[in-house]
Amino acid sequence: MKILIVARYKERGYTPFVQEQVEALEKAGQECRFFPVRSRGVLGYLRHLPDLRHAISEFKPDIVHAHYGLCGLLSNLQRKVPVVTTYHGSDINNRKILRLSRWAIRLSAYNIFVSFKNIETACPGNNHALIPCGINLEDYPITDKVVARNQMGLEPSGKYVLFAGAYDNPVKDPDLAKTAVGYLTGVRLLELKGYSRQQVALLMQAVDAILMTSRSEGSPQVIKEAMACGCPIVSVDVGDVRERIGEIDGCFVADTRDPEELAGLIGKALAFTGRTDGRDRIIASGLDNNSVAVELKKIYMISQKR
Repeated sequence: MKILIVARYKERGYTPFVQEQVEALEKAGQECRFFPVRSRGVLGYLRHLPDLRHAISEFKPDIVHAHYGLCGLLSNLQRKVPVVTTYHGSDINNRKILRLSRWAIRLSAYNIFVSFKNIETACPGNNHALIPCGINLEDYPITDKVVARNQMGLEPSGKYVLFAGAYDNPVKDPDLAKTAVGYLTGVRLLELKGYSRQQVALLMQAVDAILMTSRSEGSPQVIKEAMACGCPIVSVDVGDVRERIGEIDGCFVADTRDPEELAGLIGKALAFTGRTDGRDRIIASGLDNNSVAVELKKIYMISQKR
């Protein structure tokens, strides 16, 4: 089957989890080609329509798979090829963009959401599925904590909490994270920024816990990555985090955004010893990219008949 992937292309390329999903599809036997959306804003997206039609005419795909609502809307302005649209969270949680995403939902042959919360907000019809983006487990080999700390230059006896994002991203609410960690003595908060994929895997196995305080998320990849590394997790109740880490020993979801509550949960995470069972949960939930590719192939087959 030939799949045309319509996705935003930024300075550093396509979003990594989209790129990795496409690689898994190709590994599963699908022929994929990217159509890059380089412009910003609604009008910027719409200007790509002539080029998109040309790409479809040349590649002759069986399915167009668009990532994010605006790409879904653009893709549906052509009606020759069925469109599958994946909504990743920001296109549903943002009210202004949600209005446009709902047009994409109506027009798409099939819609994919990454969390139950997004489905509840979007209120789609019957042609939808819940499929969070997966991860490549081979990118997160298990490493001894002492070895990981040595390679990442962390003190052997230090107490480290990894912040699940960059401090300059207000959506991640770094101030809440800093305030929560400030209640604890001798705990250092590390910013997740500027690391390679290999370094991220090592860092998640070197720290004592990871902390997410985001105001808005869909199905955050960083949580699944931390699960794959067996890293204890503390998070606010955002996106699908509760669904992913609920009932895993060493992982905690706060009921409020109160920094003192978060500090208490961080203390529990710091007291947890060993690795969590997060990696086993990833496998059992089918959230590795190979399993996700199998589910996508089923949806492509259904969408061809619509």
